[in-house]
Amino acid sequence: MIMNILILSAGTRNKLVQYFNKELGNDGKIIATDCSELAPAVYEADKFYKVSRIDSPSYIDEVIEICKNEKVDTLFALIDPELSLIAKNIDRFHEIGVKPIISDYEAVELSFNKYEMFKFLEKNNIKTPKTYISLDDFLEDFNKKLITFPVFVKPVKGSASINITKINDKEELEFIMKKYDNLIIQEFMGGQEIGADVYIDMISNKVVSIFTKEKLKMRAGETDKSVSFKDEKLFNFIKNFVNKAGFKGIIDIDIFRINNEYYISEVNPRFGGGYPHAYEAGVNVPKMIINNINGIENEEQIGNYDDNVYMMKYNEVMIMKDIK
Repeated sequence: MIMNILILSAGTRNKLVQYFNKELGNDGKIIATDCSELAPAVYEADKFYKVSRIDSPSYIDEVIEICKNEKVDTLFALIDPELSLIAKNIDRFHEIGVKPIISDYEAVELSFNKYEMFKFLEKNNIKTPKTYISLDDFLEDFNKKLITFPVFVKPVKGSASINITKINDKEELEFIMKKYDNLIIQEFMGGQEIGADVYIDMISNKVVSIFTKEKLKMRAGETDKSVSFKDEKLFNFIKNFVNKAGFKGIIDIDIFRINNEYYISEVNPRFGGGYPHAYEAGVNVPKMIINNINGIENEEQIGNYDDNVYMMKYNEVMIMKDIK
């Protein structure tokens, strides 16, 4: 069956476009968009559309028009601010026969509000760092010795580790909390940082794939070096969380391991920047997506990958002439 896939805001995600091209083969085409013609990943696709920025009032209309012109079957976005926009307009895509790979709007919004996510996790007895939106509430627990410095202060909504500040004492915390609005205070977590690439089948709504990696080095909020590993306890922990939260499609979860206990830190309802590690270790999410759009339910393959596989990112360049 011929299938056309639209990748929105492709940016520098060259590997991801390559993987979809490989899995689709000659059975369709990959179309990519970006607001800049200098986004290298778009030149890995069969066709590229330069579009307005996602905050433009015409943006969704432009994407809808591309879907109609290219007979798009499915699409997904790669940047956080766009996810809510796609989820909010999902009925418009369904009306023209396009099936976006995305969670429901409520789940997407939950992911992007760190305090609401904390409350959800706490309510469902899922371990997560202590989080405060009120300075007074934090100081009350601090005085009771329920939490200590250092702590992290970060925006209630945000991604890519932007504007995250490590705070070492009470005076510094009081200053920054009074100076800025819409901040949360989050417990500093030591231990091992872990990333999980998870696929929830779009037909069965079941978790069918989980890939986990220890993060060895981070850069600009993304995993720079990592090593794959397996732990049934962690797999069950993730399945329990996803089943309660109701996500769909591909999600990326940040987790901490402390004294052999797992804590969820953040959730991104999209492909994570470290997904190439999963693919190269044997976790073929593009194929799972293609199956779902073709009406094929994926069988569970949790942990079906090689452990002790290392990923090391490095810089590459693309040279183009006469870009217009």
